[in-house]
Amino acid sequence: MSGFGKVAVLFGGTSAEREVSLDSGGRVLAALRGQGIDAHPFDPATQPLAALKGYDRAFIALHGRYGEDGTIQGALELMHIPYTGSGVMASALGMDKFRTKLLWQAACLPVPDYVLLDANADFASVEQALGLPLFVKPVHEGSSIGISKVKVPGTLAAAYAEAAQYDPLVLAEKGVMGGEYTVGIIGDEALPIIKIEPATEWYDYEAKYNRNDTRCLCPCGLSLVRETEIRQQALEAFRLIGGRGWGRVDFLMDEAGRHYFLEVNTAPGMTDHSLVPMAARAAGLDYPALVRRVLELAAND
Repeated sequence: MSGFGKVAVLFGGTSAEREVSLDSGGRVLAALRGQGIDAHPFDPATQPLAALKGYDRAFIALHGRYGEDGTIQGALELMHIPYTGSGVMASALGMDKFRTKLLWQAACLPVPDYVLLDANADFASVEQALGLPLFVKPVHEGSSIGISKVKVPGTLAAAYAEAAQYDPLVLAEKGVMGGEYTVGIIGDEALPIIKIEPATEWYDYEAKYNRNDTRCLCPCGLSLVRETEIRQQALEAFRLIGGRGWGRVDFLMDEAGRHYFLEVNTAPGMTDHSLVPMAARAAGLDYPALVRRVLELAAND
């Protein structure tokens, strides 16, 4: 009756972000059903992908590996099931912080200075080159999992060891400390920018999901001209990786007011703490309408 047919809401999965995905997916499922859409839960951790046969569309609320890295997208392509969000290539690129930065640099978009680390890196030289503080990140994780802030000289090696538990590819990234912001994207529209002010020292997992004292400011405090410029650049950054449907581009501001693009998220969170629903509300789109719009944009490569 809804025109969408039978819809699978994919959530859960086996990544380190499983708990967040369960929260996102449960809310998406309720919002779809509340609009009369024939939506069903589907957890790839407990159900074989072959059981997706017979579904007409898939709403991907999986986060992290095997959910937003191109793998589930490839499976859905083979099954000819339209799905939400970006295609195989863009999903794989968006999940890879290192290669996303390479692409943006080639297009002359600003990114923070960074170094790709391995176990044989000269950690003291990296600390000196990037300066402190700096952030150490697994290349293929999200939700701030495995990230450390390095403030004390001589502690980069320990931060690398922590991140390397999650991924053999690890980035050290210059700390840009003038503020953290995000731009949600729906279709061809960049949503109002949100400024994130965590009560913790930085926007870590606790600040993202478990605390209620993180401030998300919209309007973000930038001038209209500056916000318009950055929103347009965020759309460009999203399109450069091949993004489609919806997503989120994060950026940092330094103390001089220069912005630096940080990363792209091709399957943003949909929890009650998530940023895209907040930005959508500021643009006049409530949660059920946002979920419906994302589903309308479902496609195949």
